[in-house]
Amino acid sequence: QVQLVESGGGLVQPGGSLRLSCAVSGFPFEFLMIGWFRQAPGKEREAVSYTNNVGVITYYRRSVKGRFAIYRDTAMTTVHLQMSSLKPEDTAIYYCAGVDRQLPHAIPLPSDFDHWGLGTKGTVSS
Repeated sequence: QVQLVESGGGLVQPGGSLRLSCAVSGFPFEFLMIGWFRQAPGKEREAVSYTNNVGVITYYRRSVKGRFAIYRDTAMTTVHLQMSSLKPEDTAIYYCAGVDRQLPHAIPLPSDFDHWGLGTKGTVSS
């Protein structure tokens, strides 16, 4: 049974950084595609970033390109999302999600993923 556990959220000032982590267990890490989503109060869940099982194919939503970076730590079976130059509009609960097949389209959708973590909250505020 796939388990995904997020960590690394917190309160940071605008311009600051956070590193989110998604620890994977219960399934061979090398076969799992991982996406990061976020959901702000009153808004729909949206894809932030994605990496395929070998880290070759990645996706970043336009508003985070150049500020966020996703990478896989195979030894620790963890996927990190390094977030820099944070803005108040990045405030949300961040979720990682996993699936064991390649996505059928370029932009990840929540419905593409079978397994979800419980989320970690990131707040950007002065």
